[in-house]
Amino acid sequence: MPLRMRVHDREPIGLALRRFKKLLERSGIQKELRKRKYYEKPCEARRRAELRKISAIRKAKILTKKV
Repeated sequence: MPLRMRVHDREPIGLALRRFKKLLERSGIQKELRKRKYYEKPCEARRRAELRKISAIRKAKILTKKV
């Protein structure tokens, strides 16, 4: 998926760089690169997902008790 960004005439380089960083963030490329930096076994990925689910449930229980 190629990303294209047009730099306008007389646009400061800092502003163009900021727009480019936002474009990268919205496209999800950086997130994908971080994810693929190291190989993760499928069983480890499932385990992490399960732990994330459990922590979300705990957090929801704590929030409902306070209210």
